[in-house]
Amino acid sequence: MMISTWRKRRAARLAGKRRLESEMGHIEVTIPNHFRCPISLELMKDPVTMSSGITYDRESIEKWIEAGNVTCPITNRVLRSLDPIPNHTIRKMIQDWCVTNSSYGIERIPTPRIPVSSEEALEIHFKIKTACKRGDQIGCQNLAAKIKALAKESERNKSCLVATGTAGVLSYAFEEFSKASFEENVAVLDEILSCLAVLLHHEKATNCPGSDASIDRIVLFLKSEDLSARRNAVLVLKELVPILDYRKVDMLLEIEGAMEALFKLIKAPICHAATKASLMVIYHMVTSPSPSNAKIIAKFVDLGLVPLLLEMLVDAERSLCEKALGVLDGICGSDQGREEAYNHALTIPVLVRKIHRVSDLAMKFSVSILFKLCMNEKRENGGVLVEVIQRNAFEKLLVLLQVGCDERTKEKATQLLRLLNVYRSSVDCIDSVDFKNVKRPF
Repeated sequence: MMISTWRKRRAARLAGKRRLESEMGHIEVTIPNHFRCPISLELMKDPVTMSSGITYDRESIEKWIEAGNVTCPITNRVLRSLDPIPNHTIRKMIQDWCVTNSSYGIERIPTPRIPVSSEEALEIHFKIKTACKRGDQIGCQNLAAKIKALAKESERNKSCLVATGTAGVLSYAFEEFSKASFEENVAVLDEILSCLAVLLHHEKATNCPGSDASIDRIVLFLKSEDLSARRNAVLVLKELVPILDYRKVDMLLEIEGAMEALFKLIKAPICHAATKASLMVIYHMVTSPSPSNAKIIAKFVDLGLVPLLLEMLVDAERSLCEKALGVLDGICGSDQGREEAYNHALTIPVLVRKIHRVSDLAMKFSVSILFKLCMNEKRENGGVLVEVIQRNAFEKLLVLLQVGCDERTKEKATQLLRLLNVYRSSVDCIDSVDFKNVKRPF
């Protein structure tokens, strides 16, 4: 026990003598002990004092508290308050020390910004609601801009804003200003939408603006020539569409130019985030249980989405590939969607290639699409089935069953193997001896 304690003290002393070498390489500077955080043993950048009277670096003590601890790491006493208080005296001393030793290559730590508190966030909420009741566009716009600036300033601020339900308040404001003329309120709506795009990724989706008027305004931004507005609109739609009643999803079919705007974000991408968000919105639309589902799919097929997705899948990165396959799977649930897929030369090669090369989700979608195409094949010569075998899908499906997958995918793969087995003898593709030791469930 004594040896262990001695080793800990020695390690602490060695860490306390951490040296900062100058550019000259031979002058050493030791960080004063009272400038080091007791937790990280690093020079404090944002010193804060807890109710125990001990000063820590903000990042270190907040991680300690977030881990569920309610005691002071040094004194082990229960903290009366978990709110850290900025220690401006120590911070100023550290900055002066950095300046004094700047000739040795030590950079002055910047003065940290004080993070937003829950009380400040709630006060902003109150002001936004008041501005909405008064119809104060400028006031609400400025408050939304302030929230966005705070959220972008640090993850700590963003977490605080999310925890206090800021997105819900902004959604309320968006809905209120959506009731009046779009032209009159375009500036405030644009600012609120921009702020929602930052917060909704972290907030609960139920805090999205879901009224008919709000959806109409979001689509107007989606169709605009402003790239930033289009990006913000689709990011908000991505969070909104999954929770909408199918009747409201149908609204997107009825609003002139909405589906074209989503398609355009894929055909002429402005950024990865917008492309992925657009694919997610389209996925929820083409898989919706809505009576208008067939019309939605037909519209996207007519726009040319199927060949666009197949070309994208050739070299898409994982996340984009999964989303594109998900959309294609939804589209192939219709006769028109499958017919478009049958007629494209890339369909079978791309789908077979993606079975094992991307992820479990991509594999699931790929097998599902192949299943739909093969099970609905109506040509007498089994053209699609033959091509699937020629691309060595039979082999990949066998391996898939051996490696393992979810039950639904396993069932589809098994049915596909049974169907493909009928054509194997007439197709020159793989030597059956390669699989003599593989258990066959068909």
